[in-house]
Amino acid sequence: MKNRSRSVLSVLLTLVLLLCALSVAAGATQQPRYVVLGDSIAYGSGLFNPTEAVYGKIVADTNGYAYENYAIPGHTTDNLLRRLENSAVSAAVGAADIISISIGGNNFLLGDLNGILYDGIVKEDFSRLDKIADGFYKDLETIIGTIRALNPDAAILLQTIYNPQTGYIGDVYQQGADRLNAAIRTFAEANPGEVIIVEVSECLTDTKRDFAQDRIHPSAEGNEKIACAVLQTLYDNGLGSETEPVINTPGIDASGTGMFTLFVNLYGWFFHLLAVIRKVFRS
Repeated sequence: MKNRSRSVLSVLLTLVLLLCALSVAAGATQQPRYVVLGDSIAYGSGLFNPTEAVYGKIVADTNGYAYENYAIPGHTTDNLLRRLENSAVSAAVGAADIISISIGGNNFLLGDLNGILYDGIVKEDFSRLDKIADGFYKDLETIIGTIRALNPDAAILLQTIYNPQTGYIGDVYQQGADRLNAAIRTFAEANPGEVIIVEVSECLTDTKRDFAQDRIHPSAEGNEKIACAVLQTLYDNGLGSETEPVINTPGIDASGTGMFTLFVNLYGWFFHLLAVIRKVFRS
């Protein structure tokens, strides 16, 4: 009888352990999947350690999401459309519960920047930016449509565009950011429920602290601010439980000079001088 009792007890203990293991496995599979798409901002190009400290990783660590980042520096909306054709990316998007997108800044930066600055500063003509914004809107429609074909149910977070510059070029940058952000908001209003806007443009306002030495990408502090904005948006929409970011690995700002911004600022000063001369001769 004792041996039989021990055998029954052994079976019961085995069943309990098996049930516990299945419960843990089930909990693991229920972990929300968080996929990040986009450009160098989403990649974390302003950081020496982007994999551990970019805002997407902070958001995932804070809310306990399974995290995948498919962002690539330099990508425009056109690049993102082609990126979605990649089998690994499309599979991740199809399985995602939450998708974060940062895109659009390079549509402006990698366009005819000299022409844009010349027209804006010298001629006060922003028609080139209007064309970029129109193209951005059309691409955005296709991007969201492609994602919805892969995944009808995921929450899509779409970030607004910030302005990291000041002075003469800062004014033109702001004109570009304003137009792209207007396109984002117009799309959201025209397609209710398709995207959730994250107001990144409103949280990155300190040009000395929020941006890395290149004067373009968010610094470690800037990434933490973006993470806070994303976390608050998730919380407000019932998609996350925390608003205070969990920083498992502090970000380290990438070193290096902002040569690109330096040259662009020189263009800005030169074009400003042309604008002054132009006004003198026209008066």
